[in-house]
Amino acid sequence: MILLQAATGSNSPMGSLWMFGLILLVMYFFMIRPQMKKQKQETQFRKTIDKGSKVVTNGGIHGKIIEIKESTLILETEGGNRLKVERSAISKELSAQYANPDSGGDDAKKGKS
Repeated sequence: MILLQAATGSNSPMGSLWMFGLILLVMYFFMIRPQMKKQKQETQFRKTIDKGSKVVTNGGIHGKIIEIKESTLILETEGGNRLKVERSAISKELSAQYANPDSGGDDAKKGKS
């Protein structure tokens, strides 16, 4: 579109405006909207975690939730240590993974070729 404008010599602001609008639309659908959806899913996940769930924090600490408060959790790590972490520091739950080891995973780990 820019090459066509340069070749014809016209400096129409409408063409530039349409191009700018198209770029904004593409950015919204490919960058902003998926990020908002992911953030909403993470917020919902953090609200629904239960006592007794095995989780991993953003820092990589594995533990079991033994107490839930409004904005914090008490995790019990291996060796019986207890850590107080923010609810927002929980990145994923491992309880479902341990309960059903056949779902997902790498075939090489299972000894299959």
